[in-house]
Amino acid sequence: MNIQQLRVFAVAAQCRTLTEVAEELKVKQPTISFHLKKLETDLGVELFHKQPRQLRLTEAGMAMLPYARRITTLLDEAEQLVQEYREGGRGTLKIGASYTPATYFLPPFLADFQAIYPNVLPMLTVKKAKAIMELLLDFEIDVAIVSLPEGQKEGLHVIPLIADELRLVMSPSHPLAAKEEIALSDLRNEPFLVHEYGSTSRELAELWAEENRFRWKIRMELGAIETIKESVKHNMGISILPQRSVIRESQLKELIVHELPGYVNRRHICLVYRQDDIMAQQVRTFIDFIQRNVKGLQP
Repeated sequence: MNIQQLRVFAVAAQCRTLTEVAEELKVKQPTISFHLKKLETDLGVELFHKQPRQLRLTEAGMAMLPYARRITTLLDEAEQLVQEYREGGRGTLKIGASYTPATYFLPPFLADFQAIYPNVLPMLTVKKAKAIMELLLDFEIDVAIVSLPEGQKEGLHVIPLIADELRLVMSPSHPLAAKEEIALSDLRNEPFLVHEYGSTSRELAELWAEENRFRWKIRMELGAIETIKESVKHNMGISILPQRSVIRESQLKELIVHELPGYVNRRHICLVYRQDDIMAQQVRTFIDFIQRNVKGLQP
């Protein structure tokens, strides 16, 4: 078993065919077949089911995959560390972020970080929080900035950076917009525009409704916060959105933002990284930078 075999195996586990693996690694298909066969021979188990034109992991293959990913990631980090010393601090920083932090929180910090550490190249992946956490556990990214409900995650450091409450959002022309305080009874017959399932804001909005025994009328589900905001501006319905996502529109009076009745905040923008003993220099530098600069920031 060697590192090249493990690299081929880790890539093959994400692909459907040997052709895709060969294209991804930019080698010929017989080379891919050779490395996979040699790895299975060395280990004494089959890693893939023998099916024509389709790669599907066996139980042994699924058990082996996290180790292969970790070994190849550690080697990549070791090579990167040496390159940093050789090239004066250069390196790649793979950041994952969920949509709200990526859009409304992270950009100014990334700008300041790059100004101070110009030799570090950040690479930002933006997905739902759950997908970002999976990428982190699979060693596909170095660190995550995600909106999460309260609680710790096994194998990960989860550090709340700043509260990101949910708020009730409506058009300035909505009949409830002028009210000083909105009660649950005011919302009984209101049509809601809601974020799609899988988002942290939808999960917490559902929890709020359950805790307050509130049955909302959903007019539409939408996949993007920006789309929800534009729809609310046109008075298609009201919505529940992260506070940080509507700061600009609230200041410009394009949207009216109210406290959500009966709401207890369980949502924070969090810094998340693996509980590793070994960490690349630029990753540790970014973690320290974020914690230092967010400290004292008002929600």
